[in-house]
Amino acid sequence: MWPRGPRPEDGRVTEIIAGLYVSPPELLALLGAVALVGARWLPLAARPRVTIAAGAVLVLSALVLGVVGIRWQMLPVLAGAAVASPFALSPLLRRRTGRPAWRARWWLALPGAVACVGLIAAGPVAAWAFPVPVFPEPSGRFAVGTRVVQWTDPRRPETFTADPHDRRTVVVQLWYPARKSPAGTERAQYLGRTEHEARTVSNALADYVGLPGFLIDGVPRARTHAVFNAPVADRGERFPVVLFSPGSGGVRTQNTVWAEELASHGFVVAALDHPYDSAAVVLTDGRTIRARTASTGDRDKDDRLAADWTAVRAADLRFVLTQLDRLGRGEIAGPPAGRLDTGRVAVGGHSMGGAAAVQAARQDCRFDAVMDLDGYPHGPVSPSLHRPTLALTQAITPGTDPGYLPRLTQALQHNTATSYRLTVPGAAHLTFMDGPLYLPPVPSIVGSLGRTGSPRVVAATTLAFLDTTLRHKPGDLTGVLSAHGDLSVYHPADSRRPGSIKLCDK
Repeated sequence: MWPRGPRPEDGRVTEIIAGLYVSPPELLALLGAVALVGARWLPLAARPRVTIAAGAVLVLSALVLGVVGIRWQMLPVLAGAAVASPFALSPLLRRRTGRPAWRARWWLALPGAVACVGLIAAGPVAAWAFPVPVFPEPSGRFAVGTRVVQWTDPRRPETFTADPHDRRTVVVQLWYPARKSPAGTERAQYLGRTEHEARTVSNALADYVGLPGFLIDGVPRARTHAVFNAPVADRGERFPVVLFSPGSGGVRTQNTVWAEELASHGFVVAALDHPYDSAAVVLTDGRTIRARTASTGDRDKDDRLAADWTAVRAADLRFVLTQLDRLGRGEIAGPPAGRLDTGRVAVGGHSMGGAAAVQAARQDCRFDAVMDLDGYPHGPVSPSLHRPTLALTQAITPGTDPGYLPRLTQALQHNTATSYRLTVPGAAHLTFMDGPLYLPPVPSIVGSLGRTGSPRVVAATTLAFLDTTLRHKPGDLTGVLSAHGDLSVYHPADSRRPGSIKLCDK
């Protein structure tokens, strides 16, 4: 079940009302502004009452918004109302002073009214284009808990800095099956542990892609369905683990919908921030590390840089798996300590994170399955993969990098386990993360599957793959995958080829 609204206990999250991504105070301000403009066209007897009521609703709504925080999308609404107010209130004031009311002829008033309505209409259009994201409710039987941890690898120097004593540090967010929280429990902030962190990350993401930060100022207002540090689900079972690496410039929370959905079905998801690569990483001591990775415009140089950054990410994933293994054995405290089954582990990622997942699986046979969400396989092509792999891609077009499909196909064809490439019609690169929830529904940017259709596809396909590869559940995996797009299945390469078998003592 994926309902279309947020949980009612969090009043700060905007609601979808009549298809508009606006909160109740915003809706009242919108209706008050429209009524203020429209009062002039009502019968003479009704005009004073409607004008007074509309003005009162508008003023009260504006005061409420001033307290809880006004979004930029409401500024055109208030501007339209401000322009209309003198013309709406003037006849009332003149009547109270005993002077005869003067009203312009309709053909003179009509252009002004149309202009004000146009300004007011720009508000809901902007709110629809850049909404506060509303997260689909997870469909599994478990509630979802979340936790943020920070781990430093003492054996690995930080290659992005010149300090020889600096060691590689990663920030990881866990989503896990949890007990149901009491009604009214505060839900986790999106993009950060606090609103300040969420705004820092939101502004950094906007800056990374060259957008003014105010355009997505609704994103850090959102709440998810998880609860920070919630108790782990009862029954004592151990849960399979899924590691996730975000796209270039991406952050650990960029696939929160997907992570919560998997956790509700009994997986522990660990998503990474990669310092100096993610747009912004806020450390526990309050420092913020900004991205230093950037394209140079030189194709060969960028390919080498991408391979280097992918290698760093792959090492991050391997290190985090080691830490998760310690958490699973109870050597690290806090939820979900002692409840991870690190004998069943998948690794995945979006874009460059998908490339990192492939490289990590090549290097570390503790990973049992791989998921590449529209990621170009940067880095070396050997050794061969030896794990079931699912690659989700957008449609290949003339504008697609000509090396992408051959490179991906090579990796899948030389796999010694069955691999699947699913091309999802209507998908774009950002379809495979949370972007469709809060970016304008422009097909070239977020695809044409819709705000909730995009996460449904990613969740349904990856859950079916994980149930098959990690839980060994019977079922028609090819049937489930092919229902969502064009499926290519790559059966295992010849296992007798020298070097094709990779033994691993897990």
